[in-house]
Amino acid sequence: MKEIEKIADQLYTAEINKTPIPPIRTAFEGEKDIKAAYKIQKLITLKKQDKGEKLIGKKIGLTSLAVQEQLGVDEPDFGILTSKMQIKNHGKLDSNQLMQPKAETEWAFILKTDLNDDEITIEKVKDAIDFAKVAIEIVGSRIENWNIKITDTVADNASGSHFVLGSEKISLTDIDLEHCQMQLFKNGELVSEGSGKACMGNPLNAVLWLAKTMQKNGQPLKAGEIILSGALGPMVNIAKGDKILTQIDGFEEVKFEII
Repeated sequence: MKEIEKIADQLYTAEINKTPIPPIRTAFEGEKDIKAAYKIQKLITLKKQDKGEKLIGKKIGLTSLAVQEQLGVDEPDFGILTSKMQIKNHGKLDSNQLMQPKAETEWAFILKTDLNDDEITIEKVKDAIDFAKVAIEIVGSRIENWNIKITDTVADNASGSHFVLGSEKISLTDIDLEHCQMQLFKNGELVSEGSGKACMGNPLNAVLWLAKTMQKNGQPLKAGEIILSGALGPMVNIAKGDKILTQIDGFEEVKFEII
């Protein structure tokens, strides 16, 4: 337990000081000790809560089969969204808050009811969702040079950094979640595109995985939570001065600027 607390302190300090650290996976007996990695994530989350951050949702990572293969796993992971991570649509983000940042387009789902059934189905997930929003997730890593395996990213809050939600509330009935088309622009140049299929075949499959996982862990998803579903296309490197804009199908644009 002392080793887990030590690693949590190292990652938390790295985030505060904005100084990346070497991979932490070598501290485990096995590089795939995911259970220990989630314990580290939880300890860091508690530190943030102690500093006044509010828990507002979850983010799902590793929803791309290619990325899963790269990290040697066969399922996604999750991280925690806090109030400090959210920035306004059309807003500005201070580059001093970022560490090795990248951006990706996702769907965000806002829940209207809890998902705490013993048998959670895709239909129950749909019924629990109040509305969707187009979102940009800014990921970052406290690990040097993004040299990560599964335990590194899980412990590091699934490489979470910040996120932007669109202003438009969209009913699920108005979205073709499997075939919707995404485009992400950096400084006016198209730098990433994809579709709903890129996220586990359908972003709702990712939410279903998360709902089952959290229920199994005794921490079911709750009404009001924001759920970031996972990327609809490749992530892109971003830096100070960049203006990022994304759009899915004909829905309203989501954008922000790094200053």
